[in-house]
Amino acid sequence: MPAPDGLLVVDKPPDWTSHDVVGRCRRLAGTRKVGHAGTLDPMATGVLVVGVGRATRLLGHLALSTKGYDATLRLGQTTVSDDAQGEVTATADIREVTSDAIESVVARFVGDIEQIPSAVSAIKVNGERAYKRVRSGEQVVLAARPVTVSQLDIVGVRRSEAFLDVDVTVECSTGTYVRALARDIGASLGVGGHLTALRRTRVGPYDLGQAHTLDELANDLTLVTLDDAATANFTTYPVDDELVTLVRNGRAIPVDMGAADNVAVMSPTGEFLALYEQRGPTAHAVAIFAPA
Repeated sequence: MPAPDGLLVVDKPPDWTSHDVVGRCRRLAGTRKVGHAGTLDPMATGVLVVGVGRATRLLGHLALSTKGYDATLRLGQTTVSDDAQGEVTATADIREVTSDAIESVVARFVGDIEQIPSAVSAIKVNGERAYKRVRSGEQVVLAARPVTVSQLDIVGVRRSEAFLDVDVTVECSTGTYVRALARDIGASLGVGGHLTALRRTRVGPYDLGQAHTLDELANDLTLVTLDDAATANFTTYPVDDELVTLVRNGRAIPVDMGAADNVAVMSPTGEFLALYEQRGPTAHAVAIFAPA
């Protein structure tokens, strides 16, 4: 039986790396042609989009630029990794931190912001992952980068003698580090902070309602087909039978698809053939997905 093609929307379990999930999906799908989009830290759970077969080539083109999270920020304690898996580097008295102060500071992080990513991250510094440099004892300070936090809502505050735990929902652009938000909100309040829980609720058009646990996928390998993935993530352009052969062979076609970004070219029967882009009066192939 040939290996399947499509996307798996996985509900990643805690303490698994994204690579661990890929390894399990390779066994479930019976192929090594498996990859993922949008890494989740081991501590995090939730939506991880995995490509199987021909869909692995689609991952880099998917419109997964916005993401949603449920998170818990712990105020009063700082860690080296900005999350609960890192060594504690400082603690502070949180008794003077009021709910009004938390709301005021949180509001400052909504919108277009400059964010310094967490030092313990997969970002490369001179060819080496930042987290490897940190673990070898090096002080790493990454450059700030623009990100967008479109929503940051407080849904609960729990106060103990030593900490303040703040539950939030986040909607943000890709590249945003929620643990860096925890760090920076805590720093702005003067008490430090880190992330203790993170659950990704949405990546692009895929949310927890479409996600399956690995155990569920072991019983039923539920795939989002290439055709459905294309229509969910791109503007589509149907071609007639005369152009299908040209598209299957990656030839330019004399059409105006009316879009500046990649467009999913579909056959008359709704089969996803290829991604094309407009260049002047003709459309040109970006990637072909139809079988030869």
